[in-house]
Amino acid sequence: MKNVVILGAGTAGTMMSNHLAKRLNDEWNITIVDQRRIHHYQPGYLFIPFGTYTEEDIVKPIEKFIPERANFIQKPILKVDKDNDRVYLEDGEVLNYDVLVIATGTDIAPEEIDGMQGPHWHQSVFDFYTLDGAVKLHRALENFDGGHLVVNIAEMPIKCPVAPLEFTFLADAYFEQRGIRDKVKISFVTPMDGAFTKPIASAHLGHLLEDKGINVVPNFNIMSVDGEAKKITDYEGQEVDYDLLVAIPTNKGADYVERSGFGDDLNFIPTDKATLQSKVKENIFVIGDATNIPASKAGSVAHFEGEILLENVLRFIDGKKLKDEFDGHANCFIETGHGKALLIDFNYNHQPVTGTFPFPGVGPLNLLKESRMNHMGKMAFKWIYWNMLITGRHIPFVSPTMSEAGKNLEEEINA
Repeated sequence: MKNVVILGAGTAGTMMSNHLAKRLNDEWNITIVDQRRIHHYQPGYLFIPFGTYTEEDIVKPIEKFIPERANFIQKPILKVDKDNDRVYLEDGEVLNYDVLVIATGTDIAPEEIDGMQGPHWHQSVFDFYTLDGAVKLHRALENFDGGHLVVNIAEMPIKCPVAPLEFTFLADAYFEQRGIRDKVKISFVTPMDGAFTKPIASAHLGHLLEDKGINVVPNFNIMSVDGEAKKITDYEGQEVDYDLLVAIPTNKGADYVERSGFGDDLNFIPTDKATLQSKVKENIFVIGDATNIPASKAGSVAHFEGEILLENVLRFIDGKKLKDEFDGHANCFIETGHGKALLIDFNYNHQPVTGTFPFPGVGPLNLLKESRMNHMGKMAFKWIYWNMLITGRHIPFVSPTMSEAGKNLEEEINA
């Protein structure tokens, strides 16, 4: 028997276990390893602080989504011995593999910022990138009656790069609905020079921030948090005071990657951006947030990667040349508040532009334009996630590579 081992049973790992279970013959064992037993619908974290979802709405048992032929091991990972094709678990168990798929994602590391993870963590400084943080932030927002709300991104890359903007827009709407928006100053503090990483989308999103009276502090590279004085300071000495700080801390890959000796400074794994084969060893592949490729760390990206990675794992097993087809395709809804959202669709070569999706000229979704239809698409994604995305089913009319049809690509030339 031969062994394929998948590390991580989050979005990417669960999806790959289902893909491989359908295509590998019976001479292959499939093992998936994760220390958790509960699968989280992570896009739902965004909505918990505002009471749209509860904790119960976004969690389900991992084993509900793992294929029957796969062996699920619920244990922490100690390290990968790439030279001997082995995975060591923290309890001493050793797994041998012929093919390794790494899908252990990324997590916040508030300890990387001086003073962030002190006594004020989850008291006046909160995150919404964890379930615990989102639940506690919900309570804090319920009790917040006015003052300065600061949303701060520590550094890029981060999981779901549009989520901090979405939180900011939803906070604006939330305080309006409570009738206290005039008592709340909202600041979006970012290390980037604008609202988003891509210029055309940044211009559209920056305009929305301005229209909503949200203050933008660009080029702010946070150095420290002073929880007593309630201020953040950057490396240039610039300070921003807050009453409630919503932090998006440094994101890092899993600790075992560092112990294995093959990650970068943030424990992301060197990966070929087109084939998704690691640069560590030819029988190691990487998918989702664990990679260091220049694509968004988002569930839609993992989904698009999955269809291409499946073919490349099969080609590797058969001794064939890998396909260099992944183009960095990302497709993201951006909640803007009051039941509206934007949609962006882009890849390595094209930034988000206006147009229609998925059908040229027909839509029904509009790109880079607020609409209630886009909001409905965002809310419908939870059903798609549980029933199609992580089960490895193809989402109709959406290809893993970006289609140029229906997009006003001339905007890039004139930008």
